[in-house]
Amino acid sequence: MNKANHLWGLVVLFFLNIGNGLHAQELGDDLLLLIKEAKAKNSSIKINSLEMEQVRKETQKARNTFLPKVHLNGSYTRLNDDITFNDDMENLLIGTQKLLIKEAIGVPFNDPFPPGIPLSDIPPLQKKNILKSSVDVDWVLFSGFQVSNAIKASKHKHNSLEIANKIESDKVVLKTIDLYDKLGLAIKSEEVLKSMSQYLEKQEKFVAAAIKNGLATPIDRQKLNLAKQKLATKQVEAKNQQRLVRSVLEQYTGADPEFLNSLRPNLLPFPISETLENKERNEINALKEAEKATSYKSKMERNNFIPKVALKGHYEFIEDDLSLLEPKWYVGLGVKWNIFDGFVSKLKSDQSKIEGEKYREQIKETEELIALSITMAQLSLESAEETSLMTQLEVDLAESNYELTNKQYKNGLTTVNEVLDALTELEQSKFQLQKSYYDQRKAAIELLYAKGQLSF
Repeated sequence: MNKANHLWGLVVLFFLNIGNGLHAQELGDDLLLLIKEAKAKNSSIKINSLEMEQVRKETQKARNTFLPKVHLNGSYTRLNDDITFNDDMENLLIGTQKLLIKEAIGVPFNDPFPPGIPLSDIPPLQKKNILKSSVDVDWVLFSGFQVSNAIKASKHKHNSLEIANKIESDKVVLKTIDLYDKLGLAIKSEEVLKSMSQYLEKQEKFVAAAIKNGLATPIDRQKLNLAKQKLATKQVEAKNQQRLVRSVLEQYTGADPEFLNSLRPNLLPFPISETLENKERNEINALKEAEKATSYKSKMERNNFIPKVALKGHYEFIEDDLSLLEPKWYVGLGVKWNIFDGFVSKLKSDQSKIEGEKYREQIKETEELIALSITMAQLSLESAEETSLMTQLEVDLAESNYELTNKQYKNGLTTVNEVLDALTELEQSKFQLQKSYYDQRKAAIELLYAKGQLSF
């Protein structure tokens, strides 16, 4: 009755509809903690996060293009001499000065210049000691839509990297759950071997009593001892397997060794809905975002032929050392129009278009591969479930066969070899049952991943 109930429980567990996706509470606190630590330690996730930060800086840099750039300048220059007019020009300027003075005091044009009237020195064009301090302002007012397209391209590139991090996160979840289940399988294998050891101890006691009563021979005891030694070897292998898996978990997650030694995973089949919906996989979303980024990059290159407008301002703080030809300040509005650049912008734009076409082809290929992976995962899950049900029946049959063979041996109707063979068959069937649970869980997780339902 108990075996029938157990079998029915498995059937209910396999085909129970619990809704869509894998929920965090179904994994258990220990496994969730391992997944969290594995994500925190994963180098690919860290690298993607750093690349995302770089893209954020690039986006901010593009936005800051429209902020005015202010530069403070300072310099001191000493020339070998003042820069002055040549003698002819100085004579002309002095003569002009005399004419203006004569006109102002009423002296006729042809009369000589009155003595005693001072004349102003002709200033140099530039003094030989030049001290300058100024401020410049450069302000882009219109970039020909290049900045806006660059910002949009960076945004979609950032989205692509963010989704790539989710892809890496899903892979970490898959790997961590698999390692956790492998640890559970190794522990269950050891438990099976311990139960077989208990069977052998009982059998050994019976054989010892039978030898005293002349119902068995010392050879039977030797055969049991050999079986115990083989079982002990298998137990050592199971313990070594546990150590190995825990070491891999420690390296992969960075978890504390004491915590890993305390883990006792329980291999229960994952309940999964038969009507589980397909969500668009992160791989597809990442490629779509990358395609959009290349599209805006192509537009940015094409817009290189649109005129750019910028404002330029300059102000001199020290007026005394300016030359006669230099202004104290000025403000200007400039237009830069790239008429012909040797087809460089067009070629860059075409390259971005080709890159976008590559992404579209990758999307098609990835969709086909995902559809195939879903089919394979569904078939693997169905096979694993059928195998678990069949293996449970084999365990029940092996237990019944062992009990019957053991009774026959106690009644002198068979040999100890038959008992050991039945015990070996029981051991193998129990191990295969645990292995089938592991396979079912692995297939269920892979189906969730294939359908895009793994993220949590």
